Amino acid sequence: MSTNTFPYWTLAPDAFNALNKLTETLETGSLDKKLQNLIYLRISQINGCAYCTQLHGRDLRKDGETPERMDTLAAWKESPHFTHDERLALRWAEAVTYLKDQQVPKELFNELKTRYSDAQIAELTFAIASINAWNRIAISMHRAV
Repeated sequence: MSTNTFPYWTLAPDAFNALNKLTETLETGSLDKKLQNLIYLRISQINGCAYCTQLHGRDLRKDGETPERMDTLAAWKESPHFTHDERLALRWAEAVTYLKDQQVPKELFNELKTRYSDAQIAELTFAIASINAWNRIAISMHRAV
């Protein structure tokens, strides 16, 4: 484990601040904050970003997330601890993160539209894109945990 960190936030402050502003903007949107942090944690698990998994795990615990849900998030498909809407959002998050064959299934998008507003879908997708960006930056720049 590296304790050195490349200070990307001071080397490219405008870019860092722009991505940070996106994250802050999403925090004031209509998407449930606990769901947003579940998505951030799940995507960070997929991408293997230790810094972000620690950060969003801490945020979830602070917001009162249960140990059962935290412990089974990586296996959410088999876990009984997530609602239908959360499962749908997690499926969307994984589909957008993996982008298998460069497509997100249209059927999944249509199902998402039955449970979430258009604004929530847009916010959820921006949240997924932003955490993927943060993960890739933190991992490639060796962000210390």
